[in-house]
Amino acid sequence: MAISVLEREMYSEAEAARLLRLPPSTLNYWLEGGRRGGKIYQPIIREQPRGGHPPVTWSEFIEASWMRQYRRIDNVPMAELRVFITRLRERYGVPYPLAHFRAFANQGQLVLMQEAQTTAGLDPDFCLVAEVSGQLVLTPPADAYVRRIEWDEEHDAPMAWRPHDDPDSPVRIYPDIRFGRPSVGGISTDVLWEQVDDGADPNEVANDYGVTIRDVQWAVSYETAAHARVA
Repeated sequence: MAISVLEREMYSEAEAARLLRLPPSTLNYWLEGGRRGGKIYQPIIREQPRGGHPPVTWSEFIEASWMRQYRRIDNVPMAELRVFITRLRERYGVPYPLAHFRAFANQGQLVLMQEAQTTAGLDPDFCLVAEVSGQLVLTPPADAYVRRIEWDEEHDAPMAWRPHDDPDSPVRIYPDIRFGRPSVGGISTDVLWEQVDDGADPNEVANDYGVTIRDVQWAVSYETAAHARVA
């Protein structure tokens, strides 16, 4: 997997927001910045705004998945996140540090992350790294983020992301499979869901598409939840 996959343009903003379960306006603000309360704010995910609604790259998508966890779920203050990501960029010398495996690879890298979160003034409840018995370890939210990604350690890049909240789910998003849409066994989850939703027997669907009945069940579970949110 070439490192250039990180820079590959994958989604429109609207599609990325749908997959991340975010309001499009929120994702745009993270990517492009904007005016809030009469003040202009720079982007958080991108180093500089690109203007308008340009496509979202794979690395931006992965970094936005982390932002979703920390901002939308854990409600970490935006100012702290902005400083934290800026410090990590400086430390690792890459525009999207949380889309690289190196940030989580070993004790030396965790030290850099600890320094960045200290500089940013992150509340202990929101830190990615904590010290336990003299060793730095990932906090539960950071560990959950790392486990949601399949990493290509050789190229220091994410090769897949699990969009389903359930850690047992086989549903994955691969940048090179089904144009980056959720899939199981190489088959788009929406295709499997549509067949079952139209009344097809799940076992027959599994046979027709060469996947397991478990794959079909997980695909239906994921898509049913996604359609319920839209409704």
